[in-house]
Amino acid sequence: MNAEAPLLSVKDYSLEFRTRSGTVHALEDVSIEVARGETVGIVGESGSGKSVLSFGILRILDAAADVRAGAISFAGMDMLAAKESALQQVRGREIAMIFQNPRTALNPIRKIGRQIEDVLRTHTSTLQADLKKKAIECLAQVRITDPERRYSAYPFELSGGQCQRVMIALALACNPSLLIADEPTTGLDVTTQAAIMELVSELARERSMATILITHDLALASEYCDRIVVMHAGHVVESAPTARLFERPRHPYTARLIASTPSPEVEIDSLASIPGNLPDLRRNDLPKCRFHARCDRAVAQCTVGPLPEATFEPGHRVRCFNPLAYTAP
Repeated sequence: MNAEAPLLSVKDYSLEFRTRSGTVHALEDVSIEVARGETVGIVGESGSGKSVLSFGILRILDAAADVRAGAISFAGMDMLAAKESALQQVRGREIAMIFQNPRTALNPIRKIGRQIEDVLRTHTSTLQADLKKKAIECLAQVRITDPERRYSAYPFELSGGQCQRVMIALALACNPSLLIADEPTTGLDVTTQAAIMELVSELARERSMATILITHDLALASEYCDRIVVMHAGHVVESAPTARLFERPRHPYTARLIASTPSPEVEIDSLASIPGNLPDLRRNDLPKCRFHARCDRAVAQCTVGPLPEATFEPGHRVRCFNPLAYTAP
């Protein structure tokens, strides 16, 4: 982390959803920081709260959402207290997001060039006469082949990888300070996944842009992220610089994730699955540690809390009653 104030700070953020089947305790006491120019991965199983956290940062939550506690600050702006008019100036211009499925995120009946023009018209001072030229430049920057012709294409005329490049062009059209990429390679073949991630990483470096990569793929995060935040069932259980997290995971859930992650050095037969399932977040009697029922290091305090946070090395924080120990060499 840089010594200067973080670009994004989420502190003790708790969020619930009111549903017909009960209250879903989606996030509890979540804290993360992202420095300018830094790439942070948020990893965890489906249902761990990764995407919900990103929606909370942008204040684009469903009407059933209820923020119970916490604070979110972006570039000194109080995101939870800000009026909608102020948030509209931040979304798209200062914070941009790439959503999971580009085909559903793009307007299917509007040409992609026009969609980029809409963003430029809303968030920049680009002259009307220059919008088309600028939109084509945006497509060229994300290496869309024949951008002049693709400008007039509809999303259904493009491949999945091309649609994702269009989403990146939309997100970066206003040169934001922070990009949130929510599972940006979902549904793409392996070769296209690598091309998309290399493109995002390269553009982030060129622009000194902070990036949050949301993914369930720990191997992907390890390749592109400076730091990794591990989430489980609405909790941040561990955060650390990427290399340190893989060398010395302290939370049992993190260690299990790493053990279940394929890599060239590990034979497929030696991969270990994580037992059990995420707890039902509608329960009113959730244990203080929500990994407790799946953990082979659980102790009596895990169910009653409060859940402690320990710092083992600079930048390496863990919330666990019985973390893994390592002996110094």
